[in-house]
Amino acid sequence: MDQRVGVSRLTVGPTSKEARERGWLPSRYETFHNGIMRELSVKRGQPGKFRCMLRRKIARSSDSSNSTTGGVPRVPSASRLVQQGLRAVLLVGMLVLIDIYAPRFFRYQNLVNILLQVSLLGLMTIGMTVVMIAGGIDLSLPANMAIGAVLGAMYMKSGGNWMVGCFIMVAVGVLVGLVNGTAVSRLKMIPFVVTLAMMTILSGSAVWLTNSLSISQIPNSFLSVFDASPIFGIPMTIWLGAAVTGAATVLMRSTVFGRWAYAVGLNARAARVAGVPVERVVLISYVISGLMAGLTSILLTARLGSASANMGNDGVVLDIVSACVVGGVSIYGGSGRVPGAVFGAVLITVLSNAMNLIGVSYYLSLIIKGAVIIAFIAIEGRKGRANE
Repeated sequence: MDQRVGVSRLTVGPTSKEARERGWLPSRYETFHNGIMRELSVKRGQPGKFRCMLRRKIARSSDSSNSTTGGVPRVPSASRLVQQGLRAVLLVGMLVLIDIYAPRFFRYQNLVNILLQVSLLGLMTIGMTVVMIAGGIDLSLPANMAIGAVLGAMYMKSGGNWMVGCFIMVAVGVLVGLVNGTAVSRLKMIPFVVTLAMMTILSGSAVWLTNSLSISQIPNSFLSVFDASPIFGIPMTIWLGAAVTGAATVLMRSTVFGRWAYAVGLNARAARVAGVPVERVVLISYVISGLMAGLTSILLTARLGSASANMGNDGVVLDIVSACVVGGVSIYGGSGRVPGAVFGAVLITVLSNAMNLIGVSYYLSLIIKGAVIIAFIAIEGRKGRANE
């Protein structure tokens, strides 16, 4: 007579006394135990097998996240194509309305101005995108950019070399990112709270250093390199913004760090079991965000010819987060693409510029901008549900 227990078969055999003498029960229990372990792929002596299984699951999840990690994208379904079509129609309709009510919008000089604004907002959006993909958020980005610009401008105003001034701006941004990353990854602090506190500290420091005044008298050698040297009629800032966008896209799509970042954003616990250095990935993501703040401080200071604490006002934070969300970056982590986030920056900039040209009041422009952002988020939400 046989009885099945779990995945093993125990045969009704001798009595308990005889079993203990023959060692029958321990051997049968070992058979049962090993059968269960084989089913869970964590048989003793084979922990690597379990980690490999989790790596494959993470890779499949990250590949299905908008094909963000360099895998072969799936064939778009009909519903997904419909959602992408609605998004394109909404964008084209918005451009048509802008052309009707603001014919000056499509002039060459205005388009160059829009690209300049997109380049600056796009750099910070890229930094926020990397952090959000890894499951965090960095509200201190604009304040980080402002304090770096203030310190670098103060050094150059005092007669310092402009290259050292640029290094100061980048170093300050990276240092702030390192502090944020250490607080989140090592000290396990909440990203929202840490970066919000850091934003307050940096904003107050910038105001205290400048006495709420702009720092001008920037060396012409600095301004000529980053602002007054167009290539093929396009300012250097736009070229640098495009180059950084391309590099960030390759980083997140085709490198180990990019795959790790998506894995951490999807499920940090599973990523850690699979051998992903979660703390290191989170730390590097905040350092990249700080680097983007430093680069933006250089370009914005060169464009304005001055630096002030107001460069990192609260409205910039809203524009950065809105650009990421409109571009399809999930606030929960593990999903999003750099080109999509840059597209969100383009949309936010186009809306702001068009409202100014039309002469819409500030408060009404906020209403219109918010409505368009909600429309794009709704389309992204429907597309995400269709892909599930």
